[in-house]
Amino acid sequence: MDILKEVRFHGRGGQGAVTAADILAVAGFKDGYYTLSFPMFGAEKRGTPVVSFLRISDEPIVIRDEVKNPDFVVVMDPSLVDVVDVLAGIKDGGIAIINYPKGSEDLKQKLGKDVEVHAINATKMAMEILGRPITNTAMVGAFVGATGIVKIESVEETIMEWFGNKDIAEKNVRLVREAYDHMKEVCGW
Repeated sequence: MDILKEVRFHGRGGQGAVTAADILAVAGFKDGYYTLSFPMFGAEKRGTPVVSFLRISDEPIVIRDEVKNPDFVVVMDPSLVDVVDVLAGIKDGGIAIINYPKGSEDLKQKLGKDVEVHAINATKMAMEILGRPITNTAMVGAFVGATGIVKIESVEETIMEWFGNKDIAEKNVRLVREAYDHMKEVCGW
């Protein structure tokens, strides 16, 4: 990577959009990159739309404002595509990775923009592995599987350090790896 990459995460309060950006920032740092992650907070309550941002670069990052023109968009809750313009400002050639129960073609039609879109049923994966519809680590795995920006091993190591409970950490590592493998297959690499 030789330029700054910017990611915008859309989620709902309590779904872990901030944690997802932070995990990727730490994993990127472990891989030798400069990283910056931060949320945009207002009067959000659990369940209301929230946004978090990530910048990753091989040069020091001096930009500190919100990401208005992301290279990548990650959406954790499929209902957000109906209430928020999640693709607002996405760069030409940008990629959207969205938790969506139907396929990518259905989602692309629904969004109506000419960008690369990858759907993954992260909610189903999270329910099967965690027993809860918390999709942040699944979406981290999907993002890494679609982009290859950071090493999956760095993400797994970060998750093991992040969660205090070893059982929860191991389940999240399993979830991130399953989503990663699924997205790599979908993207054909």
